[in-house]
Amino acid sequence: MTRPSSPGPRRRRQRLAALALLPGLVWPTLSAGQGAAPPGDTSPALPADVSAALQRAGVPERALSVVLQEAGGARTLMSQQADVPVNPASLAKLLTTFAALELLGPAWTWATPVWLTGPVQDGVLNGDLVIRGSGDPKLVLERIWLLLRRVQAVGVRTIGGDIVLDSSAFAPPEVTPADFDGERHRAYNVLPDALMLNYKSVNYSFLPDPALGVAQVLSEPRLPEAPEATVPLAAGPCTDWRGALKASFDSARVRFAGSYLQSCGEQTWVTADAQPQTYNARLLQSMWRESGGRLNGRVREGRAPTDRPPSFELRSPPLAEVVRDINKFSNNVMAQQLFLTLAAQQDPTRPATAAAARALLARWATERLGDAAQSLLVDNGSGLSRDNRVSASALARLLQLAWGSAVMPELMSSLPVNGLDGTLRRSRATPGRAHLKTGSLRDVAGVAGYVLTDGGQRRVLVAVIQHPNANAARPALDALVNWAMRDLRDVRDVRDVRDVRDARPR
Repeated sequence: MTRPSSPGPRRRRQRLAALALLPGLVWPTLSAGQGAAPPGDTSPALPADVSAALQRAGVPERALSVVLQEAGGARTLMSQQADVPVNPASLAKLLTTFAALELLGPAWTWATPVWLTGPVQDGVLNGDLVIRGSGDPKLVLERIWLLLRRVQAVGVRTIGGDIVLDSSAFAPPEVTPADFDGERHRAYNVLPDALMLNYKSVNYSFLPDPALGVAQVLSEPRLPEAPEATVPLAAGPCTDWRGALKASFDSARVRFAGSYLQSCGEQTWVTADAQPQTYNARLLQSMWRESGGRLNGRVREGRAPTDRPPSFELRSPPLAEVVRDINKFSNNVMAQQLFLTLAAQQDPTRPATAAAARALLARWATERLGDAAQSLLVDNGSGLSRDNRVSASALARLLQLAWGSAVMPELMSSLPVNGLDGTLRRSRATPGRAHLKTGSLRDVAGVAGYVLTDGGQRRVLVAVIQHPNANAARPALDALVNWAMRDLRDVRDVRDVRDVRDARPR
């Protein structure tokens, strides 16, 4: 995400005050790209092609924090600004997902219980259908269809009462969708919900039909207030096709007042629903009717029964699969769902809050990272925050712990593979040789994970650029990844190789 942040000053001060009280965490003083080096910093010079890429982007070398180590070993091959706390952006997901894999286990699943509160006679449920959310981040359309199909499998064709939705496992969010960058229609700004259906988003597809001079607009799911079925085609190169559509997300009904560039071919645009508070109700009502069901009542919020077991449960995919989706595609909504789930599992008697999740992760980090946790400040578990802080050395320590842990295969396989998939599919580094989580905000660009050398050895690499031109300096990160892949005996482009020479095997 490379959008500006504009949370309300009072709300942001309150959140920072709460974060500063977390055990084991400290609030560092740091301006973007201007962190002072620790006393006695004698880091070696950067590789020449990394320095050149930073210079082309107008980014000073000291805006780059980097740690390169042997995986599972004590040797540090490169270190610069390693202990300066920086905003990790989505690299924060490494903390959330590794902690979850350790605390819950790779095979752990979410359960979404469903109650039929009355008898079924002649296809009519004489009662309510109650669905209670537990934070499952994978309740996408296919799985919602399976849930409704299960209801029909026991003979229900008409729901005589209401469809009741219970989201009480999570406390109401402390923020609004527009707090991060003012872009509440962006899918990454959807707020967590214990009953998160289809990420509360809509996928718009645009299919040009030159013969008719229009582009068909298909929306999935098809909600009652779906936009116009077509928009006129326009000539010209495929540049800013979203801007040309002149979309309006400010009312209950999304509108496209412009045109669609024919040269763009078929495109999709995923957006947050314009009415998130009523999204679940509209979606379930629409899908139930599409499946041939009838609803005599309405869809409403309520509480699940406490005096009887559920009629059935819908189980999520295992946590390892969810973690893969979170890290491969840097899914903020899913990461925040997992973040709050940790708090919900620790104390199921209370609605999970972000404050409780922060405290839990702080304790876990202190136990697992030791002194390295002193640089850590967690906000919401996804990295979509201007308030997170962590040092490169702390992230390297986290990756070293993960390397030696029982869940290493699940965490490592969840990371994007450079040049092949996820958020690294466009990486220009040698493809297939690095599993790296990416991080990106307006003034932050980073990678962290594992690199395979020419000689078949694994290394831990953490690199974060914090500067207004950070995203223009991504070629420097690619160059650094390529350099990290080289065997020590082949390193020739570091002007001061003291640390590297001392680390060579003898």
